[in-house]
Amino acid sequence: MNVLAIRPDPGGVVPETAMVMAAGLGKRMRPLTATRPKPLVEVGGKALIDHAFDRLRAAGVKRAVVNVHYLADALEAHLSHRVKGIDVVVSDERTALMETGGGIVQARDMIGDAPFVVVNSDNLWLDGPTDAIKALAAAWDDDKMDALLLMVPLARAHCHGGQGDFRLAPDGRITGRRQPGRVAPFVYTGVQILSPRVIREWPEGPFSTMLFWERAIAVGRAYGVVHQGLWFDVGTPQAIPYAETMMADG
Repeated sequence: MNVLAIRPDPGGVVPETAMVMAAGLGKRMRPLTATRPKPLVEVGGKALIDHAFDRLRAAGVKRAVVNVHYLADALEAHLSHRVKGIDVVVSDERTALMETGGGIVQARDMIGDAPFVVVNSDNLWLDGPTDAIKALAAAWDDDKMDALLLMVPLARAHCHGGQGDFRLAPDGRITGRRQPGRVAPFVYTGVQILSPRVIREWPEGPFSTMLFWERAIAVGRAYGVVHQGLWFDVGTPQAIPYAETMMADG
């Protein structure tokens, strides 16, 4: 199966559970995050986390585990009053920010034993010809995958200041990370499907999901799907008007 070739109407069973990463400090988004957590910063009149929930709801996700840390009370209040149609469970990181990998480990009992979607709440995307999460679900092959990442070509990574993240083989397998001093052709969008198999032998304290990815890459079980729509790295206040203009233009 070539995971880069996305069918116009992808099939596949969408995971019922998602992990929404919402515990970051949002330092690059200051001063907007001085009084609110980054997931509640608005783009196009809607909080970033609400954009993420719109996409999860449209794909058919039924349940979301949301980790919270910075200004957690405000985020929990928003989730309880504004999020509809998806059951929300909070993974509380108030006492210690666990980063992405540590956050998944802390929430592992809430996530369950089936493959699950992971969404970073500070990245914003619009679907192209296909629903991005459904495209991931259609490409997921549990026999050969532990991680399936939604990628965007570096040239279409709007508001992103990096030099790319990964290289992909023609069959969609991730062949490696960007090397120092070089550019990688694909950027991770903050959206993925993971197997609970990757949650093992973790270090104490905070750590990045990169640990799990590197293990999967090493054994040929990490793959990528290329996103066909718009994607924005909304990490700074300056990115917001650009993203709003692009979204308005479709």
